[in-house]
Amino acid sequence: MPRNYKKEYAKFQSSDSSKKDRASRNKANRLAKSEGRISKGDGNDVDHRNGNPRDNRKSNIRVVSRSTNRAKH
Repeated sequence: MPRNYKKEYAKFQSSDSSKKDRASRNKANRLAKSEGRISKGDGNDVDHRNGNPRDNRKSNIRVVSRSTNRAKH
């Protein structure tokens, strides 16, 4: 049975909570770029230490390698 991408999008990615989480992750990324902590193509990601993407306190944000961040989840 092939995947129904339209159904998956409607169920997960288009929900209000998913949109707010994504917007908050993007905001953390923009802040780190403006501070010079990361740059495009450097292989680093912004990591939320407590796993909550809406918690953008400086004490909760760290810059880690892409492989480290994605292996964490």
